[in-house]
Amino acid sequence: MSGRAERMARRLDRDARRRGVAPDAAADLVAAFRLAMEPRLARIHNDHHPDYLHTARTALILIEDAGLTDRAVLCAAALCETRDTRLAVRPGPELGEEVARLLEEVPDPAGARLLEALVTASPGAQLVAVAERLDHARHLHLRPEPEWRPYHATTCDVYAAVARRVSPPLADRFHYWCATFRERFLGGGGPEGTGS
Repeated sequence: MSGRAERMARRLDRDARRRGVAPDAAADLVAAFRLAMEPRLARIHNDHHPDYLHTARTALILIEDAGLTDRAVLCAAALCETRDTRLAVRPGPELGEEVARLLEEVPDPAGARLLEALVTASPGAQLVAVAERLDHARHLHLRPEPEWRPYHATTCDVYAAVARRVSPPLADRFHYWCATFRERFLGGGGPEGTGS
């Protein structure tokens, strides 16, 4: 892996252990991140691209903001990629069936009845989904401008609503991001979700 990815792997291990994740679980988390990096190393040739360290940041959101220590949920977060399926990976058997099941439960953001799919997912899959969306949302300003308004609307109307059900700290982060992005990039005003 590149220097940035190696530093992120060390940070994941350090921060997870510091927040109470068991050493074996922290090691599995790092292994999941390394697996997620394989297609990224092959396809992303700029280690500052927002997708490069995305899965590690998703896990860190759950560790640092949601206070999560659950091994399977963190490993699933470190593997989850819903934006670019070319970067998605399947966990190996060494990570266990629960990690694979959680990843299967995370809905496709472009799928029909997204809110229903999120609400009926298990709490662990909901946490992975909202943390993953939050990290992508935090980098939306680096994406092409035509994506901004619909992505902001779905994030604030759907994912923020689910975050309110599963994690008040993540709900607070969504609330701040929705308002700030709308004000800075969508011209402010209007309802929070639509930006109109």
